[in-house]
Amino acid sequence: MTRSARAFWFNPPGRGEIRTAQVGEPGPGEVLVRTRYTGVSRGTESLVLRGGVPENQYEVMRAPFQEGEFPGPVKYGYLNVGVVEAGEPELLGRTVFCLYPHQTHYVVPAASVTVVPDTVPPERAILAGTVETAVNALWDAAPLVGDRIAVVGAGMVGSSVAGILARFPGVRLQLVDPDPARAEIAEAFGIPFVRPEDAAGECDLVVHASATEAGLVRSLELLAPEGEVIELSWYGDRRVSVPLGEFFHSRRLAVRASQVGAVSPARRSRRRFGDRLALALDLLAEPAFDVLITGESGFDELPSVLPRLADGELPALCHRIRYGS
Repeated sequence: MTRSARAFWFNPPGRGEIRTAQVGEPGPGEVLVRTRYTGVSRGTESLVLRGGVPENQYEVMRAPFQEGEFPGPVKYGYLNVGVVEAGEPELLGRTVFCLYPHQTHYVVPAASVTVVPDTVPPERAILAGTVETAVNALWDAAPLVGDRIAVVGAGMVGSSVAGILARFPGVRLQLVDPDPARAEIAEAFGIPFVRPEDAAGECDLVVHASATEAGLVRSLELLAPEGEVIELSWYGDRRVSVPLGEFFHSRRLAVRASQVGAVSPARRSRRRFGDRLALALDLLAEPAFDVLITGESGFDELPSVLPRLADGELPALCHRIRYGS
């Protein structure tokens, strides 16, 4: 027995459409999920929409349940919260998170879903994939008690990092962004917000997530001698220029990439992907994370909403997509 589902497909450059998909019954070890909410990861999905994924990154950028190939058409996405309607008995009726694209129903292995804790509303649980990225970055960064830390770039990822660090004892923490509207994010997490030109220097650690050349340059400027930038930005097919002369060598600075596709080496021997995602969902019990969800639309609106998100006409951090009434 199969049922009809509906899925959003990216058709770059700049367009997308909703297509019909056929979904079968779950087999042994599988579950059928009815989607309640998905989240638009604006930076990455905007890149996919404009066809900007570099050819040498096609495999790296694949979403776990992607269909089609880059540059497109492609079914893409990874922030999905739904309810298990059939399959493994212990999961029936449970709200789950899955790294699945924008689609009304789908069948996946039961091991690919993570139960959303009762302490986390499903409307907020769409942030799990982003908070998981932040968890991995902080495993890479390994901040210490009393560190002076700046997070440069108050988008979804940078703000998630700042939200977790807000609980860290004894740190001097600042969220840095040129957009004064992002001050409300810092306020929600109870941390200082500053513009780049006003940020305090002598940082032991800077987490950079602005995806701009200016942001990376400013991150280096904020470091104390022998400090480190953890680079979370994804530039796609853009090249950036970084001043590796001047004070970079004399102050023995470092830039290190962090990417969620692999568990941080600091925890790889003791944590698996499922452990990391479960931790992210536990952290989302904090209501302050709601500040990262800045809009909502119905699923049928997605073909018109996503281009507006991509070109900035519709400002947003995480835009939530609602399925059903």
